[in-house]
Amino acid sequence: MKYLKLIRYQNLIMLALMQLLFRYGFLNFQSIPLALSDLQYFLLVASTVLIAAGGYVINNIMDQATDNDNKPNQVVVGKSISETQSYNIYLALNILGVGIGFYLSNVIERPGFAAIFIVISATLYLYATSLKQMLLIGNFVVAILLAFSVIIIGIFDLLPVINPGNQQALADIFSILFDYAVFAFIINFIREIVKDLEDVNGDYNQGMNTLPISLGINRTAKLVLILSLIPLVMVIFYVKNYFFAYNLYIASLYALISIVAPLIYFAIKMADAKKSQDFHHLSTVLKLIILFGLFSIVIVTYNVLHHA
Repeated sequence: MKYLKLIRYQNLIMLALMQLLFRYGFLNFQSIPLALSDLQYFLLVASTVLIAAGGYVINNIMDQATDNDNKPNQVVVGKSISETQSYNIYLALNILGVGIGFYLSNVIERPGFAAIFIVISATLYLYATSLKQMLLIGNFVVAILLAFSVIIIGIFDLLPVINPGNQQALADIFSILFDYAVFAFIINFIREIVKDLEDVNGDYNQGMNTLPISLGINRTAKLVLILSLIPLVMVIFYVKNYFFAYNLYIASLYALISIVAPLIYFAIKMADAKKSQDFHHLSTVLKLIILFGLFSIVIVTYNVLHHA
């Protein structure tokens, strides 16, 4: 169990589930060729998960002092697992993840794409060691990496099979992946700020420069409240202009219940949030919104097929 805590397995399960949903709940139902076999796609998911796990390990190593302040009961490195052992695990995870990335890049005859995995691994290391201490930079990096875990599906499964005959169809599908990536980015960016609100005391003691430390808790909470209106308006716009317009009533109902309603709940609760427990609860709500939002691709696909 200590090793699962070290790699934050719940987040990794969600990441893997997300990528599997897009392939087996969406792409497989489109009349398009795909570049990767099932085994190769599972390897892509494995590579993403391994590199992400490595990012969590190095983050836990670097966050020992902060976590001792914020979450003393959840600290693993230096207690149940030594720092040396944690570094070894970090190296093993990244070597495996990047190695699989090299293999897949050659499979699709785009060896240069291997650089993607190296850059992601390096970015996670830089985030843990320096970027997270910079105002909003760390929040942005984490959000963009989650969004890219959606984009990478298109890069490896769609891009290699583009030809003049299917270019428009694949462009439309890539556009849908991009829309979901933008949604994941915005929600996760907001969530990272909420987590900073939750951890403000420990971060302040460690000399970090997060938004709540710079602006204060009340101002940051108000800013988060305003930011949360952006995805709310976006989802309502999307439902009205795409789901309702094409009579996708099941998808519309799902989006309203599982995404719009929780976003409204989040905004209402954020208006009164003051304590660390409040922000922890709201962070969990945003994680569920991301999960429900990404799961909607399956509902939309089912609704389109059923409607057709």
